Amino acid sequence: MPSFDIVSEVDKQEVKNAVEQTNKEVSTRFDFKGSEARVEQAEYVLTVYADDEFKLGQVLDILNGKLTKRGVDIKCLDLGKTEKVSGNKVKQAVTVKTGVETELAKKIVKLVKDSKLKVQASIQGEAVRVTGAKRDVLQEAIQLVKKSVTDFPLQFQNFRD
Repeated sequence: MPSFDIVSEVDKQEVKNAVEQTNKEVSTRFDFKGSEARVEQAEYVLTVYADDEFKLGQVLDILNGKLTKRGVDIKCLDLGKTEKVSGNKVKQAVTVKTGVETELAKKIVKLVKDSKLKVQASIQGEAVRVTGAKRDVLQEAIQLVKKSVTDFPLQFQNFRD
């Protein structure tokens, strides 16, 4: 029986490369001269440091640009709240979301079931597996999910006949 998986994955190496490029650009830009602005990475959590809120916004803009150029969808970024460190320095945690969250997975399953297509959707960990009798029906399901879920980056993988 044909099936495919709906997943949300981010290439960790591409995120690491974007962080390194951001740090390199920040260190060479004149408006950041003598600044402590930088981005640190720990797995899928990025911490952005800057001297003030304005520079923090600039560093985030540079990071977003580098991530976009490397093919990482910035809709998967979850910005934390801005915290004061020492003096007037600030930091902000940015989480890179991976995997289809439970709420979104339930929404996708409900969407597929309500569509009256002859397919079944089931949640399997951080992915949603959709199975059906024919390949054409599965492709219709992919189009339906692409149109309906626009606020979170999804990939369709493991397509099997």
